[in-house]
Amino acid sequence: MTGPTRSPARMLLWLLGALAALGLASGAAAQDEVTHRQCSPDGELCFEIGTEQTIPVYRVLRDGEEVIAPSKLGFMLRGAGKWQNGVALGDPTRASHDETWEQPWGESRLVIDRYNEMRVPMTERGKTQRRIDLVARVFDNGVGFRYDFPRQDQLSDAIIDGELTEFVLAGGDAEAWWIPGGEWNRYEFLYNATPAREVGIAHTPITFRRADGLHIAIHEAALVDYSAFWLQRIEGQRFRTMLAPSSGGWKVRREAPFHTPWRAILIAGDAPALYAAADIVLNLNEPNALGDVSWVRPHKYVGIWWAMHLDTWSWNDGPKHGATTQHAMDYIDFAARHGFKSVLVEGWNKGWWSESGRNFEFAEAYPDFDMDRVTAYAKSKGVEIMGHHETAGNAGLYERQLEEAYDYYQRHGVHSVKTGYVADAGGVLREDADGTEQWEYHDGQYMARHHLLVAKRAAAHEIAVNAHEPIKDTGLRRTYPNLVSREGARGTEYMAWGEPPNPPSHEPTLVFTRMLSGPFDLTPGIVSLQGRESLLPNTLARQLADYVVIYSPIQMAADLPENYAKAPDALAFIEQVPVDWERTKVLSGEIGQYAVIARQRRGGDDWWVGGVTDADARTVDLDLSFLHPDTRYVAEIWRDGEGGGIDGNRFAMVRETRAIRGGDRLAIEMLAGGGFAMSLRPVR
Repeated sequence: MTGPTRSPARMLLWLLGALAALGLASGAAAQDEVTHRQCSPDGELCFEIGTEQTIPVYRVLRDGEEVIAPSKLGFMLRGAGKWQNGVALGDPTRASHDETWEQPWGESRLVIDRYNEMRVPMTERGKTQRRIDLVARVFDNGVGFRYDFPRQDQLSDAIIDGELTEFVLAGGDAEAWWIPGGEWNRYEFLYNATPAREVGIAHTPITFRRADGLHIAIHEAALVDYSAFWLQRIEGQRFRTMLAPSSGGWKVRREAPFHTPWRAILIAGDAPALYAAADIVLNLNEPNALGDVSWVRPHKYVGIWWAMHLDTWSWNDGPKHGATTQHAMDYIDFAARHGFKSVLVEGWNKGWWSESGRNFEFAEAYPDFDMDRVTAYAKSKGVEIMGHHETAGNAGLYERQLEEAYDYYQRHGVHSVKTGYVADAGGVLREDADGTEQWEYHDGQYMARHHLLVAKRAAAHEIAVNAHEPIKDTGLRRTYPNLVSREGARGTEYMAWGEPPNPPSHEPTLVFTRMLSGPFDLTPGIVSLQGRESLLPNTLARQLADYVVIYSPIQMAADLPENYAKAPDALAFIEQVPVDWERTKVLSGEIGQYAVIARQRRGGDDWWVGGVTDADARTVDLDLSFLHPDTRYVAEIWRDGEGGGIDGNRFAMVRETRAIRGGDRLAIEMLAGGGFAMSLRPVR
C-alpha cells in the first residue's frame, strides 16, 4: 500500500521548508558554540572551554600556542546515560586569588597561591537538563579543573560508570615517563621511558617532554571520596581518564552536591621548573583542617626493618623474629647515641602473614615483645617508638580495630605510625554491613575514603601517618598535615631483593615524576651497599645524596647499626642533614639522567645540596647565586672518590671542606651511579 503522492509544486515547498528548518537548527547550534577563556595572572597561560557539535571541550594555550588541543569532557552516568552530547554552556563567573600561606612542614615554608578562576555551567538541552559546572583555576605554571555537581532532582544520586575527561597533547610527538596503572604491583614499577604514542594505561603523575623542550605533567589533586584515575591512551597522543574500579560495579557513587578531584596539568619550560610547578597540587587542596599540629614533628628515624628484607630477621614470631624487646632496646640505644628521634618497630603485633590479614591484632603484642617496657625505655632515652600497622590489604579489619589501635599507641607515647597494605591490586578486603566480603583496588573510592578516615582518627590521637602501599598522593597533606609521607613508588627494599633492583636512573626519574605529587619515604642510607646477594647499583655518596634529593619530612637511616659503625663519615652526614626546609631550589636536572637540588634548613642560614646521576658519569657546574652575595661559607662535601662509581669501588668517597662565597660556581663530578651531598654553612 502506497502513501499519497505530492505534486511537484508541493514537493518544492516541502523541500524549502525542510531546508529552512535545518538552517534554523544549525543556526541555533552555531549560536551555542561559544568559547569562554580564562588566563593566568601573568597572561601567559590560558584555559578555554567551548563546545564542538554540542560536546563540551577544553584546551590549554601557552603564549598563544596549544599545549592541550581540544579535549572532550563528560561522564558515563547510570540511569539517564551518557552526559556529553547536546550540552550548552552558561555564562561564566570569575574570581581571582593571591595569597602566601605557610606550611607547618614542607619543601618550602611559604607557598604562593595565585590564580584566576572561571566557573562555567554546562547543561544538557534534552529532557533531563542535567547540569554540571566546570571550575578552572589557571596558575602561571599550570591549570587545575574539576566538575561540580550541584543539587538537582534529576541527578541527586550520581552513579558514575566512567569519566570521559580527555587530555590531547599538542605540539608534535612527545616523550613520556610512566608506570602502568591497574597492574598487580600497585605503584611499585620501574618507570618506562617511551614515546607518548606507546603509553598504555598509566598512573599519574605522568610526565611528558615535547621536542621543543616543553614539559607537561598530568596528575590530580584533592582526591576525596572518589576513585583515582589512570590515564589511558586512546589513540596517538589522545588520553582519557580511566577510574579505578569498585566492588559495587560502578566507579564512583555520590550524593549531590559534590565535586570531583581536580584534574591538574603542570607546564614548564624545563625539568627543574616542572618540579617547582608542583606547588599547584598543594594549592588545589583545602587549607589545614586540623588546627594546631605542633605534635607533627619532622625527624629522622631508625628501625627494625632492613634485616627482614635481608632475610636475617622475620616479621612473624619464631626463631628469626625481629621485633623482640631486646632488639628494640638495642635500636633505642643506637638512636639515642646518634640523635635519631624515633625507632620504627615492624612485626611486633600478632597475626603476621595470615591470609589477607584476617588474624591481625593491632593492640596485642607477640609474647617476646613488651610494649610497656620498650616505650618506657625509649622515653628514658629521649626517643619515641614509631608504630607500625600492616594490614595485608585487610582495610576492613583495620577500620574495625582503628580506635582501639590508636588509643593503644597514644597511651604508649607513640606519635607516628607507618601503615601498610601489602596485597595485589584489587586485593584490598572489606566487608559489607551484612558481613559479605568485598574486594577493592588500592586506589578506588573505598580506599580514598579509608585513608582519610585513618588520617582523621590518627589526628584525634595526635599521631602522624606514613602510608605504604597507599593510594597516590594528591596534596592532601595541606588539609591533613599529619599525612607526613607515603610510599607509592619503588623504595629501597627493592635494592635488597628486587629483580632487577632500582637502577641508577630511578631517583633522577622520581624527582620529575612521582615527587611532583608529594613526599616519598624512600628509606635511604644503606651505607653497606649490600643487598641479599649483591651490592646495590649505587655509590656510598649517592646514598647520602638521596636525603636531600628525595624529599620526606621523615627520613630513615635504613641500614643496620653495625654497618653505620663501619662508615663513620657517612653516618656523620646522616646525623647532620635536616629534614624540614625553608626553601627548595632545583639547580639542574633532566628526567632519568640527573638531578641537583638545594634546600635551606628551616629557620637556619645553612643550605644542603644533593646530586644524583644515572649510569653515566657527569660533572655538574653549580651556580651558588642562591646564597647571600659575598658571604663566606664553608662547604663540606661528600662525593664520589677516585676509582669509584658502580663500575669501580662503590665505597670510594671523599669528605672534604672548601671555602666559597655566595655567587661562586663549583664543579662537582658524579661518577657512574653516584652522586654527592654537601652542606653550606655561613662563616660567622
